Amino acid sequence: MDAQAFWNVIGMYNNQTWKIQIILLIFMIAAIALSYIQKVNWAAKFAFGITSLYIGTVFFGWYGTEPIQKFFALPLYLFCGILFLYEGWKYKDDLVEKPGIIQTILLLLYLSYPAVSMLLGNSFPQMVTYVMPCPVVSLSIAVYAGYKRKNKILLALLTIWGLTGIKSIIFHAYEDIILLLTGLYGVLLLIKEIKTERTL
Repeated sequence: MDAQAFWNVIGMYNNQTWKIQIILLIFMIAAIALSYIQKVNWAAKFAFGITSLYIGTVFFGWYGTEPIQKFFALPLYLFCGILFLYEGWKYKDDLVEKPGIIQTILLLLYLSYPAVSMLLGNSFPQMVTYVMPCPVVSLSIAVYAGYKRKNKILLALLTIWGLTGIKSIIFHAYEDIILLLTGLYGVLLLIKEIKTERTL
């Protein structure tokens, strides 16, 4: 997949789905807020599940043009979406802690995605917005890190996508350095979860 094909997919997606993106962004923010104030603990997981399924189906399934989008990214996002919904349903009372320093930094970096994209010379529709694969995974890892119980398969899948932020250099999408940083944080979380399991 070359850089131009990458940006063409982004442009088509943004141009035709911006209204849906606004709705999903409001939905995610509201759900995360409900989880953080412990009114609806599972709300953030539910929102990430729906958004992941949407991205897998629409961004990669409908707008995707390359085999890697159809056969790697699409199933990865669908699987993440299903696991998020399962986790939210199965562990409704699982509490999410308020973000710590690292999580707060990652949340702020998520919020900076479109601004960074514009500073790098991009403009709508060929720019990174909030409801796209990389920003959503960055947000998912930052919030999911606060949950007491973590599904290691889900965390591993999110981390794998986070580490694809290395493509920021290949596709001149330097915004995705944010994704790479989040992916590295995901690796640390995964190591911590594995170590904790072994000591039990």
